[in-house]
Amino acid sequence: MEWFVIVNPNAGKRKGEKDWLEIAAHLTAAGIEFVNVFTEHRGHAVVLTRKYIENGYRNIIVVGGDGTLNEVVNGIFTQAHVPTQKITLAMIPVGTGNDWCRMYQIPGDYRQAIQLITKHRIFSQDTGAIKYISTDGSEQTRYFINMAGMGFDALVANKTNLQKDRGKGNPMSYFVNILSSLFVYTSTKVTILLDNEKVISDIFSMSVGICQYNGGGMKQAPGALPDDGLFDLTLIKPIGKFKIIRNVIKLFDGSFTRLPEVSTFRSSKIIIHSEPRMFMEADGESLGHTPFVFNILPQSLNVVSGLKK
Repeated sequence: MEWFVIVNPNAGKRKGEKDWLEIAAHLTAAGIEFVNVFTEHRGHAVVLTRKYIENGYRNIIVVGGDGTLNEVVNGIFTQAHVPTQKITLAMIPVGTGNDWCRMYQIPGDYRQAIQLITKHRIFSQDTGAIKYISTDGSEQTRYFINMAGMGFDALVANKTNLQKDRGKGNPMSYFVNILSSLFVYTSTKVTILLDNEKVISDIFSMSVGICQYNGGGMKQAPGALPDDGLFDLTLIKPIGKFKIIRNVIKLFDGSFTRLPEVSTFRSSKIIIHSEPRMFMEADGESLGHTPFVFNILPQSLNVVSGLKK
């Protein structure tokens, strides 16, 4: 049961690097055998994950944030050496958002997070596969295990990611960027095909959730269940800027879904076309633009969870 530990030294404003010796000491004290590698650039965790699975590792710990976790997931789902269900994924969060960890009640305290790993309480969760158009015009596929956001949400995520890349990100960045982006974003006309219905509407923002949280604790898909084989789609139609500001606190408990401008749906497949094109982020990573095709892969990944069944 030796673990492969992927460490993002830049996560959490370089907490990954600063705190690694402390984390390693806790892992050793807990009796966890491991080898570790530091990521060196964006996308490196994808390559490392494939390599170490090919070398025989089946247990992976991510020391980083949601972006590092997403890269590891894409490494797992783009390797052909073993079925994805043969891999166990755990996380020690050092990022600024850590939204996936909120869903599974994985604590920010390193010792407590490692104790969860030793208990080996496994949850089989769904994974999403998204087809989209990249900036070079080619069709790409990306996997995600938390949430994808489109429209206004993608704009906010892109601003936040640029700040992180410049070393200026912090836990409040997403919230601040919501407010600063309100006055520059316009709505988009979309056509959405679900399992049993078709939706045509102007959309301000839209999210597709497997888990519930996004943007540093905002409950954007409050009803999402990560093992039900369905995406939770949340649509926000055009809404007044000052109404958004008055109700932004409702994003944190999910009660914003009761606003008349908000609709929710469940579906195992979602196809989205838009005019003009709409951009997307998945698990906080900025990707490409419409058209989008979402497919669910039911209970395709085993993760270490803090949830008590």
